[in-house]
Amino acid sequence: MDADQMPLPLDGITVIALEQAVAAPLATRHLADMGARVIKVERVGEGDFARNYDDAVHGLASHFVWLNRGKESLALDLKSAAGRGVLHRLIDRADVFLQNLAPGAAARLGFGADALRADHPELIVIDMSGYGDAGPYRERKAYDMLVQAETGLISVTGTADEAAKTGIPTSDIAAGMYALISILGALVRRGTTGVGAAVSVSMFDATVEWMGHPMYMRLYGDRQIARSGVGHAAIVPYDRYPTSDGEILIGVQNDRGWQVLAGEVLGRPDLAADPRYATNIGRVGARADVDAAVAAETKRFTTVELDERLAAAGIPAAEIRELDGVVAHPQLSDRDRWREVETEVGPIRALLPPMTFADVEMSMGPVPALGEHTDAILAELAADET
Repeated sequence: MDADQMPLPLDGITVIALEQAVAAPLATRHLADMGARVIKVERVGEGDFARNYDDAVHGLASHFVWLNRGKESLALDLKSAAGRGVLHRLIDRADVFLQNLAPGAAARLGFGADALRADHPELIVIDMSGYGDAGPYRERKAYDMLVQAETGLISVTGTADEAAKTGIPTSDIAAGMYALISILGALVRRGTTGVGAAVSVSMFDATVEWMGHPMYMRLYGDRQIARSGVGHAAIVPYDRYPTSDGEILIGVQNDRGWQVLAGEVLGRPDLAADPRYATNIGRVGARADVDAAVAAETKRFTTVELDERLAAAGIPAAEIRELDGVVAHPQLSDRDRWREVETEVGPIRALLPPMTFADVEMSMGPVPALGEHTDAILAELAADET
């Protein structure tokens, strides 16, 4: 097949998403980008509450436009028998059903994994939650910040003086990505066995998985790793350093890199030859002295000048950008990563999905208005059943 005729990876796959907020919508947006038909079930009149987080995008919410392009919005009252009947009929035709309602809510409505797969063993059911489907925290509220706290992420994030949560919803994103991985794996397995799956993904489990290094330091090093700002608890020099007009981040991950940084880039062969700093273990033990010595030299250069010297020498470094600098980043513009996506208030800018296939560009469909596709979907069901 010619490259320009290649289908998207998930063409022909239908996903029904009873979803809200961040974690589940992130998973299904990636499925939509890869070509799946995603029908998003929303509350009549209100919809996904992420629609109302803010109005930054020409009156629309930033989280919602980020997470919901390419989907069809179906407004249903699931408290009514008629609404539940519509959802059952959609699931009858679906490959994947994903939900992230409160614990037990989907089952009480008649959409538990066991009941659905009893009738449809080929169906892939993904249940997303905050803390999992058992255990003492099962019923607890599980906002991203709360899960970051319970999993220890906040304890290792921030400065020595103050802990902090991450600036993005890390626990939501982690759960969304594991849900996505689970769906793709289940689809592959179904392709060879014909059997679907019931999968549970929790924000708690996903975030704890990402705590691998701090967790093993606690288990086997018998210590809590220190909060170190943008620095690194186990590598020196690895931090932000002053320049004559700003700051730059430098990360030296091996002893050869230290020799190059100190002797060649900064012009301090005496530092490179100092046996106290010859190994990373030694430099970590003398962190304050090493950081002070590096900072005394980096502030002799402008940020751009030092960035170029470091890059030429192969020393890992980065400018510390505000978001306006990211929007204008040459790594995005020079690679043509920006596209326009339609919304109910007109086109907006959006980035191409990270998965870049050589033979087909991922889909970036419109962001749906609440209930925009309700009539069309109901008409489609009626036509199929006549």
